[in-house]
Amino acid sequence: MTKIPVGILGATGMVGQNYIALLKNHPWFDVRFVAASPRSAGKKYAEAVAGRWQLVNPFPPHAGEIIVEDANDVSRAIAAQRKGECAFVFSALEMGKDETRALEEAYAAAGIPVISNASAHRWTADVPVLIGEINPDHTDIIPEQQKVRRWNKGFIVVKPNCSIQSYMIPLHALAQAGYPVKQLIVTTMQAISGAGYPGVPSLDIIDNIVPYIGGEEEKTEMEPLKIFGTITDGIIQNAELPVISACCNRVPVIDGHTACVSLEFGEKKPAIEAIKKIWAKFKGLPQEQKFPMAPKQPIIYREEENRPQPRKDRDLDKAMSVVIGRLRPCNVFDIRFTALSHNTVRGAAGGGILNAELLKHKGYL
Repeated sequence: MTKIPVGILGATGMVGQNYIALLKNHPWFDVRFVAASPRSAGKKYAEAVAGRWQLVNPFPPHAGEIIVEDANDVSRAIAAQRKGECAFVFSALEMGKDETRALEEAYAAAGIPVISNASAHRWTADVPVLIGEINPDHTDIIPEQQKVRRWNKGFIVVKPNCSIQSYMIPLHALAQAGYPVKQLIVTTMQAISGAGYPGVPSLDIIDNIVPYIGGEEEKTEMEPLKIFGTITDGIIQNAELPVISACCNRVPVIDGHTACVSLEFGEKKPAIEAIKKIWAKFKGLPQEQKFPMAPKQPIIYREEENRPQPRKDRDLDKAMSVVIGRLRPCNVFDIRFTALSHNTVRGAAGGGILNAELLKHKGYL
């Protein structure tokens, strides 16, 4: 099989580095184009990330030899596309929302599909926010997006915020089984890697918890409604439920976002053992089609009373599974549980790659 050549915007940052690492041996995609800020442009990738590589494993040797382009210069990507070196781009841009929005639109207008990790387009009405196991049908809005914007081959899709990954698939599995959630309260304990490079100052996070992450609670409360929404008249109409109240905290953990969730069902309320069975049996389109980045088991339940734990559970099944434990009755709502997901894999680059696999399956790449 001939691999599809792909590009990475923001390739030297934390998420960009994860894209480089995760795509090393991907059977469908091959990194051929990388772009970052002007200060990195013109350097070999190895030089651009010297002293900044954040991952345990070194970057692939072939990636180190790629010359970094200026991400602001769309013409460089167009030239790479003409040479067969960039069919689409993963956007891991780290700049202001207005700048990111404009730049991603410029790539799409130039005929280059954009699969974004950035938040700039999450509230754009005709841009789908995708989790492959939940709303793969939201890709159906792409032709309308292209028509309205007069884009030919280009389009934009995004992945959601990393803080919601740990409980969205479990909620969807329950709703699919006939038990929609009415409301929930979630408290997140989010890893420092989620703050990006250069991260959180050590004096702020060692022996400490920071009970505020700018914009995070709003994203956590609102993005699920778009993901659970429906396409109506060329836009994605938000769902009305569940009502979510969130408290988001930065904690001294390197990788892995944990969420403590209490939820209330509608009229139908499943028993505890029934919920476990629903989660154990759940499979989405990525599992059915055996996408390369998809976990075999999207939801893993741990029976131990002290799990999940980030250090022990975040890397399960390619670091793409949601790991749940401590399911029990709730004194205020119906049930409560603890859930964990890997924020820089499932919540960032891995989720972006899964979206690309979905789009290839759907015929958009």
